[in-house]
Amino acid sequence: MAAGQGTAAAAEFQKIVDHGGIVWNCWTGALAHLGMARANSLQSRTSKGADADAARVRAVAAYEDFLTLWKDADPDIPILKQAKAEYAKLH
Repeated sequence: MAAGQGTAAAAEFQKIVDHGGIVWNCWTGALAHLGMARANSLQSRTSKGADADAARVRAVAAYEDFLTLWKDADPDIPILKQAKAEYAKLH
């Protein structure tokens, strides 16, 4: 992500999510969803046309996954507040 490579970053976060049996009930899995959301959001900003649209759709879905996983978390947690703000910008 720091290198501006949203596609590559999303692929790395997907590897974590794909091990759901290991991380499904761990903060690591939830943060992987957030990382995927941010990576796809980056890709949507750096791509054009259909690629940008597809990345935006993937970002929205990943943010929704993260927010669902953290639905019962303390709403004042900074990373949760930031994720909600990022998600709102996509709409």
